[in-house]
Amino acid sequence: MAEVYADRRARLRERCSAAGSGAALVSRPANVRYLAGGAPPGAVLLLGARPDDDLLLCPRTPAGDPAEGRPDSALRLSVLPSGDGDPAIAAVGALAADGADRTAGPLAVEEHHLTVARHRALGSVAPGLRLTDLGCAVEQQRIVKDEEEIGCLRIAAEIADQALGELLESILVGRTERHLALELERRLIDHGAEGPAFPTSVATGPNSGREAHRPSDRRVEEGDFLTVGLGAEYRGYRCGIARTFVIGTSPADWQVELYELVFAAQRAGREGLLPGVGYRDVDHAARQPLAAAGYAEGLGARVGHGVGLENDEDPQLAPAAMGKLDACVPVTVGPGVHLPGRGGVRIADTLVVRPEADGGPELLTITTKELLAL
Repeated sequence: MAEVYADRRARLRERCSAAGSGAALVSRPANVRYLAGGAPPGAVLLLGARPDDDLLLCPRTPAGDPAEGRPDSALRLSVLPSGDGDPAIAAVGALAADGADRTAGPLAVEEHHLTVARHRALGSVAPGLRLTDLGCAVEQQRIVKDEEEIGCLRIAAEIADQALGELLESILVGRTERHLALELERRLIDHGAEGPAFPTSVATGPNSGREAHRPSDRRVEEGDFLTVGLGAEYRGYRCGIARTFVIGTSPADWQVELYELVFAAQRAGREGLLPGVGYRDVDHAARQPLAAAGYAEGLGARVGHGVGLENDEDPQLAPAAMGKLDACVPVTVGPGVHLPGRGGVRIADTLVVRPEADGGPELLTITTKELLAL
């Protein structure tokens, strides 16, 4: 894996050099992990003009546990002598001590991650060092995943599927949304996840179909729609799934009709996940059936998004999103409808964009999408 991280840093170095930057300071945690392999919270990566100049600055010694990842052994490592220092300030101080503020080009920083106060502090440490914006260069580089990353997402999906499958085999009537959510998160850990990829959502009855519903003390009742949204984190990579079921009895006609409509919309979005297809076109494909049925006003701002080291990454599958899909980009597709006072349906999967010659989009979350009566 050391070569993978070195290659990622080399690509960013080329981009910085082309933009005239002599060095880059990467501070966003997911970006640090992507380039360095792992680091304690608060660590920063100082990317130099040459590979030997790269330096990972940490507030404490890396523990090497799965939640933090393991730093690339090829990287130089510096641990702050006390736990209350700022690695970013230390990085700029190291540049100043080397005379880089006088001899090199500007230092590129992630302005979208730094607070104003922290940005000012960086400038005060080395007044002669000009700061420029790195922008979202690392985030853009992270969009296309290598097969090692996709492998981690595949395992995360398997864990989420296992946890959800076991829940469906248990007695649900009478249990609260909150209790079911806690049980799901425990099962994720039992099956090897580092933790939930995001707060687990369990929504029943009139709450069902709501996106990111916060579980309440409402108890599951016969005839309810039950919507579950959960995800697993494995080696830092996050994968999500959402499913809707009916509790206890055969579904009512309105439940079947609504479910089939959302299922058709989700399938249309999934089928559009091919290289070269516009982000907005995927959104439109999933949104159109629901809008045609009169649910346009209740639809969310997007039908999906990228996943990886963060639960919500680019690309955004939204009506105004610019850009086109590439191969090996993992995304979610999860349209839904919520009817106030009645409930609703949400179905979401994580998939990887693949060319048609390779079989088309690869489905990572495989729990059945049949409308089951539990």
